[in-house]
Amino acid sequence: MKVKRFDSAKPYDAPNHHGVVGLRLQGFEDGGPENQWMGLSQFLPGGGAGPDATPIEKVYFIVEGEMTVTIGDVETVLSKYDSCTIPAGETRKIENRSNHMCTMLVVMPYPPGVK
Repeated sequence: MKVKRFDSAKPYDAPNHHGVVGLRLQGFEDGGPENQWMGLSQFLPGGGAGPDATPIEKVYFIVEGEMTVTIGDVETVLSKYDSCTIPAGETRKIENRSNHMCTMLVVMPYPPGVK
């Protein structure tokens, strides 16, 4: 078992994101998960990402607050304890349109050739 305390989580920068602090909870380290990594993203009001796509799928889980996820012309608001899967290659935009912090878990497989 690999235990990582929240106090030891290190920040990371995600490409094409703004108004967010990401903390790597698990992954990209010796003894960590072999297939995926997990981060905790804390989005300020007005913070978000995209529009863009990645070659690997991702899962979003809303811990607190709400996040608007836009795929094409469809906007979906995810609230506390809601989750979604964004398939590989799907262009998405995410925006915290509220006046509250949005805290979101992100789980993704490692990019090809990593780990």
